[in-house]
Amino acid sequence: MALPKIDVPTYDIELPVSKKKIRYRPFLVKEQRNLLMAMESEDSDAVHTAIRDILHNCTLNEDIDVEKLPIVDVEYYFLNIRAKSVGEIVELFFPCDVDHGEQNDKAKVKISIDLTKIDVDFPEGHTNKIELFGEVGMIMKYPTIELMTRLENTDADDLDNIFDIVASCVDLIYEGDKIHYAKETKKSELLDFLYNLNSEQFIKVQNFFATLPRIKQEVEYDCPICGLHHHKVLEGMQSFF
Repeated sequence: MALPKIDVPTYDIELPVSKKKIRYRPFLVKEQRNLLMAMESEDSDAVHTAIRDILHNCTLNEDIDVEKLPIVDVEYYFLNIRAKSVGEIVELFFPCDVDHGEQNDKAKVKISIDLTKIDVDFPEGHTNKIELFGEVGMIMKYPTIELMTRLENTDADDLDNIFDIVASCVDLIYEGDKIHYAKETKKSELLDFLYNLNSEQFIKVQNFFATLPRIKQEVEYDCPICGLHHHKVLEGMQSFF
């Protein structure tokens, strides 16, 4: 006799940046196990791979490519999948900033966070339209999880890799009414354009990345040992593991 088939619930979500509507299912025990193993390894690449696998497996829309979603959409989406899979409330422990020696284990506060109430923070002044000079400017695409992983693993002095990542995020370059689409332009030409920006212009590009929308949660607590008040800001999905 065949074993009974397990019914899996499905849910719908609208992503905050791309506005794509996705139908998804919770992740399974075997998928959760792979994620936990990756987290225990403390290997960021392994964690990102496990997250991508979960997103691929849980997404029911055939027309959605999670690899192309903006990183903030990925973070928001994953936290909602996690909430539907193992519970909406996550309990995190926060230490005191003061070293209390042998009492450090007691100088921690447990805070419950509702994953369904975490919002996306859009920093004031953030824009993906970068005005460079005259009538020339760029429209940027939001980096994907693959590009953000590369950026996080890139040394600040590795300019070639940094510029390659920036070039991958260019959607188009406009010159008045004339539009140059990045997908129709050679990567070498995009890189040459970026390398010829002056410092002031490139700072505008850097500001696009520095002010990217992120999932964000503020927490406040007092140390149970010394009473010191703390104010912490959690950003990025791994802050909520």
